Amino acid sequence: MRKGFTLIELLISITILSIMMLFLYKSYASLNHSNSFYKQEVATLKEEESLKKIIFLDFSLALSQSITIQNQDTKEDAVFMQSTNSLHKRYNPYLAYIIKNHKLYRLESLKPLSYPLSVESEFSVDSLGKVSAFRVYKSDANTSSELFLVHVNFKEKEDILLKIKVLNQN
Repeated sequence: MRKGFTLIELLISITILSIMMLFLYKSYASLNHSNSFYKQEVATLKEEESLKKIIFLDFSLALSQSITIQNQDTKEDAVFMQSTNSLHKRYNPYLAYIIKNHKLYRLESLKPLSYPLSVESEFSVDSLGKVSAFRVYKSDANTSSELFLVHVNFKEKEDILLKIKVLNQN
């Protein structure tokens, strides 16, 4: 009459359990790796969509006839406007998009901005990233609404190309 396990049976069961634990650990490590990859991708997409949203809202909520485009060279424009969109909780702020040292900046102020910026200018600055080109084109069509094509060529992110209709028309 047998009342216990033999040593061989215990060794075989421990070996089988070890092999199962090894596969479970590899699956867990692989899952962690893919989760960190997708987390990084989602953060990148979220940042890109946030930039698109900011630019779209600035232009689409611009006050009528307030957008001024100053061509700096073949790849750079400076844009000045007044909009109802604010990132810094201002009422109808004045906005500027300018490039300095290959970085695109969004300036927000309570007072009108002009280029070059004066020493007395007070504004909040948001860096939108490194760019190789920032161009804004206004539609020449004789329509009742203003249309703009905004092209931002980022160095390290996906390019942004938006066709925007100004909604605040008089």
